[in-house]
Amino acid sequence: MREGSLAAPIRHPIAWREEDFYDAKKLDKELRRVFEICHGCRRCFNLCDSFPRLFDLIDESPKEVDGVASQDFAKVVDACTLCDMCFMTKCPYVPPHSFDLDFPHLMLRARAVEAHQGKKDFTQRQLAEMDRNGRLAHFASPVVNWASDKNNALTRPLMEKTARIDRDATLPTFAPKTFVAMERRARATVNRAAPAFGKRKAALYATCFVNHNKPATGMAARAVLNHLGVETTVAYPGCCGMPFLEQADIARVAANAEKAAKELVKRIDEGFDIVALTASCGLMLKFEWPLILPDNDDVKRLSKATFDIDEYVVDIAKKEGLPDGLAALPEGVTVHLPCHARAQAMGPKAAEMLKLIPDTPVDVIERCSGHGGTFGVMKETHSVAVKVGRPVFRAAREKGRGHIVSDCPLAAQHIVENVKALAAKDGEAPPLQPEHPIEVFAKAYGLVT
Repeated sequence: MREGSLAAPIRHPIAWREEDFYDAKKLDKELRRVFEICHGCRRCFNLCDSFPRLFDLIDESPKEVDGVASQDFAKVVDACTLCDMCFMTKCPYVPPHSFDLDFPHLMLRARAVEAHQGKKDFTQRQLAEMDRNGRLAHFASPVVNWASDKNNALTRPLMEKTARIDRDATLPTFAPKTFVAMERRARATVNRAAPAFGKRKAALYATCFVNHNKPATGMAARAVLNHLGVETTVAYPGCCGMPFLEQADIARVAANAEKAAKELVKRIDEGFDIVALTASCGLMLKFEWPLILPDNDDVKRLSKATFDIDEYVVDIAKKEGLPDGLAALPEGVTVHLPCHARAQAMGPKAAEMLKLIPDTPVDVIERCSGHGGTFGVMKETHSVAVKVGRPVFRAAREKGRGHIVSDCPLAAQHIVENVKALAAKDGEAPPLQPEHPIEVFAKAYGLVT
């Protein structure tokens, strides 16, 4: 027996096609085995609310793990946002250690067993239908955005009562046009004088959020890459499935992955790199899809050809170089490194990219924002999302920079709204907007306003 964290963590494929995966008794046995190890270690106590809940359950039991009722484990499962930080950064017992502990995927299995038993949350499953919701919302985006506005005293209390969406949670707005539609209508011009001209081609994987909610991020990414000399195209065969993964609808994730990978490898065959525009989607394409479909050759090829947008820009800067023209942003940038970016084991690429901008203060916050997808908007968990993210909000507020950015758009929105709330208590109203790092980089080049 040896202590862990001495070798790189490895992950086993998710056995979602096997009957034992959905066996409630076998799941309970594994939960108790893992929870007993976690209770004796406690290194993850400050990551999310799952671990304090777990430790309290066991501490209050006269027989420790054996005395905890199985139904009470749901409190631990519900608090997990599948951020992967315990697996990637804290746990000393992940494989190849003989304890073979993968807490996030065990929580995923627990949710899958619940779903298999018919215990499915209607509201969360409807929120997960990002492409469907986006297609419907585009036609009436002013009305949809009005109804979902946090300050709407008519609709938000009703939404909270009927759909359990917390009235204080800020919801994403929908754009009148998708990124795919905007990109097709706006001609791209590649900078032929850039050092990388003729050396790279990039297919921007639009992601559901950028496509339906914030096309400006996609347009900024295209503008930057074109300015760096990279030929671009946009590819969006459908959602990566992260919202469905949160609901443990693994079969739906697999179907999305199989369809999208089949289309995206065509771009790879044409010489394009695949560039994901949000951290969660990059994580899915690089790591989660291969664990769900380990025998799918398209998924394997796609995993190796996918870059995060910040990672891609940094790679260009190191290998080909950047064109001149980056202008200082003296107001500075606070960079939040979201869990799904950190879990990609690529380093703090957003911070590296923004530090290429001359004479620009760059601060880094490397903690969970607490949002976690639907976790951050549901009535039962919104307050927990705020509690978990409070150290991030305070740090960003203390820095007082002109830009707050995150590769997770929901995290960026969550942070900015709460920073504004803290500032309002001091009688201030900072003109902050949630931004993606690539948007700020585009501003430094004068490509967007």
